[in-house]
Amino acid sequence: MPTSEARMTSPSRSFLIPRLTSLITHRSCSLRRSALTDFLAANNISAAQIRDDHDRRVAEAENPNNEEDGQAADEDYEDEASPEPQPDSPEEKTRKRKRQQAIEKIKKSKEFARRKARRTGEPDDDDEALANEMADEKQRPNPGQLANCEGCGKRFTVTPYSKTGPEGGLLCPACSKKHTGKDKKETPKKRGPERRKIQSNLMDGIALVGSRSLLETCIKKVADHINDVEEFGDLPPPVMDRLSQILSRNRAVTPRTLDLFLRPLHKELNVYDCAKLATNDFHKILATMPALTRLNLRFVSQMKDPVFEYMIAREMKIQDLHLDSPNLVTDAIWRQLWINLGSYLQSLKLWNLDSAFDDETLEIMSKHCTTLRRLKLKHLAQLGDGALEAISTMQSLEHLSLDFDKETDPDILLKVISQTGPKLRSLSLEGFESADDRLPQHIHDNCRALFKLRITRNSDITDKAIAALFNDWSNPPLKRVDFSFLRDVDMSNPEGPPEPVGLASDGFIALMKHSGSKLMKLKTASCRHISYAAFEEVFAENKTYPELRFMDISFNGAVDNYITQSIFRCCPALTRLVVFGCFKIRDLTVPAGVAVIGTVGANLTVRGIAQKELV
Repeated sequence: MPTSEARMTSPSRSFLIPRLTSLITHRSCSLRRSALTDFLAANNISAAQIRDDHDRRVAEAENPNNEEDGQAADEDYEDEASPEPQPDSPEEKTRKRKRQQAIEKIKKSKEFARRKARRTGEPDDDDEALANEMADEKQRPNPGQLANCEGCGKRFTVTPYSKTGPEGGLLCPACSKKHTGKDKKETPKKRGPERRKIQSNLMDGIALVGSRSLLETCIKKVADHINDVEEFGDLPPPVMDRLSQILSRNRAVTPRTLDLFLRPLHKELNVYDCAKLATNDFHKILATMPALTRLNLRFVSQMKDPVFEYMIAREMKIQDLHLDSPNLVTDAIWRQLWINLGSYLQSLKLWNLDSAFDDETLEIMSKHCTTLRRLKLKHLAQLGDGALEAISTMQSLEHLSLDFDKETDPDILLKVISQTGPKLRSLSLEGFESADDRLPQHIHDNCRALFKLRITRNSDITDKAIAALFNDWSNPPLKRVDFSFLRDVDMSNPEGPPEPVGLASDGFIALMKHSGSKLMKLKTASCRHISYAAFEEVFAENKTYPELRFMDISFNGAVDNYITQSIFRCCPALTRLVVFGCFKIRDLTVPAGVAVIGTVGANLTVRGIAQKELV
């Protein structure tokens, strides 16, 4: 049996446990009520208003006959609480004045300028309408507050997604759904490729309207799914080269995709982006294609001496070698390559070499590469006057292209022209800033078989010397001419000195008179001293240049709509016109198939083709 002490404590426990439970429950309810009260206060929600609305709805449900009376009473209460101001009352005038001040302040804000720029050209781009819309947005309640729906009058909680009604008020979710269909604008129809793709095609000289050719479409489709291709099959070399261009542009040339281009029987390989290839991949190229005679590789930053050692050991008969950025190859290997394989070499193009390939290496090359007909050296940092001396001894050259980083002696450059000029068919001299008027004179006296001439980035050669070059020149008409950046660089005197420096009006007229009948490609970018009258004379109504396909006349302030239309008229074969910086071009009618590049804010239409087909 339980003891007396146990009998006394048992009832007390049964009394204390419910009491403690009640206290804990009461305390938790107080905490919840306190948190709820804080939340309602923070979000501008009145608990008393909620209770009154609930009581009113209960009363209306119990007595439906008094619903209309209740609504009338509410309307009377609202009218009494917020009376409408009279049109001529001081309160109304004050309200209008403050609103007008707010609208003027909005018009000066950056947000107004951004919205106006986005809506330019649309039917609703009126400034007043936009300013009033922004003013109404500022007066609307913040998210979390209560507001009356403009459509049905119900009270609802405002959210960031609450829509504005026709009168400027807010709509509840139910009314928003009803107005969605009315306010929704029609989705504009797609009218061809995206603008970015169109501009990309124009930069490549592609001005196609309509669908591409079947061959080009198939090539692009293969390039888009290159990771799923296991073998190219018997594709002809031009198609392989086009695939290589697209993949290189997309940075998609990897060791796996490289295997698709390696054919043991092929003699030519062109890869325009080797940045993702390693030294072993270059070994694989030489091992897989032993009959290789033309090797064109760009961005070969991982190419090292063992690659050329392998080429020398196998005695590969490389005739055309074009490499870009082989900076890890040493001078010793270059010299060994010329000594062992120089007799096979007919064409050499090297770009962007910093720490190797010096004047002595070029001297050894000039002695052993006796059959070299084409030489192109651009941005080889170690080359200077010694390299020019060595080039002057190479009597077999037919194509010469030089762009040195070091400043050279103009007399040695003239020696190169005198020694190699009679056999040259193309001559490109870029960045020889120390060259003077004697250079055009030497070209006039020694070069009589040129079809391509490039002289760029010089501010010492005068327009008089360029005009003398083309006057009574026994050389046949040139097909490609590039005189870009032959101009005076004194920006404080934009009109230039009294005697024009660089390619100016007389030189331009003489050039077109001598070579206009056969000219196919012309670049005169930044030759800003060619006058308006010179353009009018060259592109007059009675002049025709049937072979001219490409022109770059960028940064010439004289070119306007009339000159451009005259170019279109006189050049029926034109496919690409570059006009960067020609800000007077505002409205053009472009012939079909011509890519006009560089127009800013100009209105372009294509002759004979509806505008909607171009967008």
